[in-house]
Amino acid sequence: MRRAVRTYLDHLTVERGLSRNTLASYRRDLDRYLETLAAAGVGDLAAVTAAEVEGHLARLREGDPEHPALSAASAARAVSAVRGLHRFAAREGIVAHDVSREVKPPAPPKRLPKALDVDQVARLLAVAVPPRDRALLEFLYGTGARISEAVGLAVDDLALGDEPTVTLHGKGGRTRFVPVGRYAREALEAYLVQVRPALAAAGRGTPAVFLNARGGPLSRQSAWTILHRAAESAGLPVEGPHAVSPHTLRHSYATHLLDGGADVRVVQELLGHAWVTTTQVYTLVTVDRLREVYATSHPRAR
Repeated sequence: MRRAVRTYLDHLTVERGLSRNTLASYRRDLDRYLETLAAAGVGDLAAVTAAEVEGHLARLREGDPEHPALSAASAARAVSAVRGLHRFAAREGIVAHDVSREVKPPAPPKRLPKALDVDQVARLLAVAVPPRDRALLEFLYGTGARISEAVGLAVDDLALGDEPTVTLHGKGGRTRFVPVGRYAREALEAYLVQVRPALAAAGRGTPAVFLNARGGPLSRQSAWTILHRAAESAGLPVEGPHAVSPHTLRHSYATHLLDGGADVRVVQELLGHAWVTTTQVYTLVTVDRLREVYATSHPRAR
């Protein structure tokens, strides 16, 4: 079974071009699945039944002494990895048929993305004083980049001329070109000229735009810490369900574009979504905003 898992992960790497983080998640989910099968005495993928797959799903939701119970969304992701393995094994002739087809993943609750309002974003960016921190946060909000895209950004990906743009390398190996606004460009230029050369001198010549104190590429965790520190200084939540995260700035970017009249298809391209239905969740946020404006502005709204 471990050979089948390795072959499947190789397929995802080569044929599907999944990101390193996604592959790591799939590997963890499948390792736990194999542990479940081993505990049930199942040592051959061809011997797995739909009951075993359903039992694994139930254990994910209930938890055990070594693992906390997973939410519906996390369990659905884990089951997706399992179903992908069985589908791949059936297609490659490793097993006779795909038993996981009979198992439906739990439906996660539909949650709207969290977004800051414009004033909150302004407060957040105003307290990011160090040039590198300011450049990072301005870049995240000004381009809608994922945190992985920001920390993986190379100097050659930036074109800060008369019509500044950035090349972002997103999920599934998809590349997109995104405009860079004046605030983000000015913050990036200040950092690149005033700070980055000294940081780079301490390292080994990495092409990454955002560097740590040792001259190496800034990590995702360090970028999160920068945002956490700025959010706390700005009086924004850093704990609980509404805590500000790097993805909050991406959500805010999309929501503010749509509030400003941008077409959803344009926002789809800017965010790098493969399907417009992924982007359309943001339109629900702006409908709430429209209701709010109507309720406070129209004489017969109430």
